[in-house]
Amino acid sequence: MANLNASEEYNGASWTAGNNLNTARESLGGLGTQTAGLSFGGYISASDAETEEYNGTSWTDVGGNLSTARYNLTGCGTQSAGLSVGGYISAASAVCEEYDGSTWSSGGNLNTAKHTSASIGTLSDAVTCGGSTDSGATVVTVVESYNGTAWATGHAGLSTLRAQAGGAGTASTGLVCGGHTSGGYTAINSTEELDLVLTARSVTAS
Repeated sequence: MANLNASEEYNGASWTAGNNLNTARESLGGLGTQTAGLSFGGYISASDAETEEYNGTSWTDVGGNLSTARYNLTGCGTQSAGLSVGGYISAASAVCEEYDGSTWSSGGNLNTAKHTSASIGTLSDAVTCGGSTDSGATVVTVVESYNGTAWATGHAGLSTLRAQAGGAGTASTGLVCGGHTSGGYTAINSTEELDLVLTARSVTAS
């Protein structure tokens, strides 16, 4: 399967084609908004560190690449204050990096190395949920929160094992949706909410 460089924009009702990424790749991370987006990392023929910014019209290679090339990573925050979380190199990674609008610098490492987690929130108030700790078969419910310096554990885990899930919202009122479970990579359609004390509770999928 060929890597893609396509991007699409959503207006609240339908999707339309946006301008293409400069570098076609898969399993990359993303964050930001439709008029100030960021794509980073991914996989071409090996782990990639490429970073591109979107201004609502086109993608620009900013040159400020990730310090550690990796794929299956996730992100949250804004184009000027973003966070890349975990990923996969030759194994699951605990590496996190912070983006200031032009360059990446080291952030605090995850307590549990993992990839394909769901990351939600801002640079100074983030949460990452679930993910895989190996090549993909071992899925966890681990939830960690980030204060802009270090990741903390001790939160209730997700109710359902899930990796490759989608995440949205804020660290205190976020959603984790879909993904797959461990073992047979079975796709799931359930949704969980994060409440104000960063515990997770199941919600019936609609």
